[in-house]
Amino acid sequence: MLRAMWVLPLAAAIIALAFAGLLGRQWVSKRRASQGAWVVALLMYAAASGALTLGVLDGWSATEFRLYWAFGAVLNVPWLALGEAYLLLRRRWLLTGLLALLVFLTAFTLAEVRTATVNAGSFAKDLPLGKDVFGDRSLPYRLAQLLAYPAYVLLLFGCGWSAWRMRGRPALTNRFVGTLLIAIGATIVAIGSGVGAGLDVVPVFTVGLAVGIAVMFGGFLRASRPAAAT
Repeated sequence: MLRAMWVLPLAAAIIALAFAGLLGRQWVSKRRASQGAWVVALLMYAAASGALTLGVLDGWSATEFRLYWAFGAVLNVPWLALGEAYLLLRRRWLLTGLLALLVFLTAFTLAEVRTATVNAGSFAKDLPLGKDVFGDRSLPYRLAQLLAYPAYVLLLFGCGWSAWRMRGRPALTNRFVGTLLIAIGATIVAIGSGVGAGLDVVPVFTVGLAVGIAVMFGGFLRASRPAAAT
């Protein structure tokens, strides 16, 4: 039964790739920095979901878990939050600094996760925990707490602030609803990841990944609709 759950992270990867492709086309034509940041985040989401697919399907390897951890547990939410920052902040020097910092942290995270010692015995579980694979005091494990958790809070704050500013404006109804759906989708992923990984309940985790990214994609499509006439 659990082995059959590989279909859901595969679906999440496909949705993320479709989402990234649509955003990438818009970025090529409009060159909006927020779209570029989200494309990076979604490609990371797809890579992490693909690694999770292989891990659930035929058992985990060190390489699969490193990809899943770096791109899924640590990095993709900070890049989503950076995209939101591009929409809310207007000081170019601050945005340039945030981008440079995140590029550095991305390279640092990849280097740390790639070279970290892993406990191969932990791969016997259907869904290994980062603290079991790397150690609960290791830097690769702590990076998820130091980077992804604050970024998730900032992402929700940014979406909430954007929705608050658009409330009660009929012309912005699509953007208002879409922004809320993006926040809800991110929360579904966060809850599914926390509960599923923490309790080693693969179905909860994989359902959260697939449903969460689908809701976020739906939110983006709704927000992209033309503004209603006033």
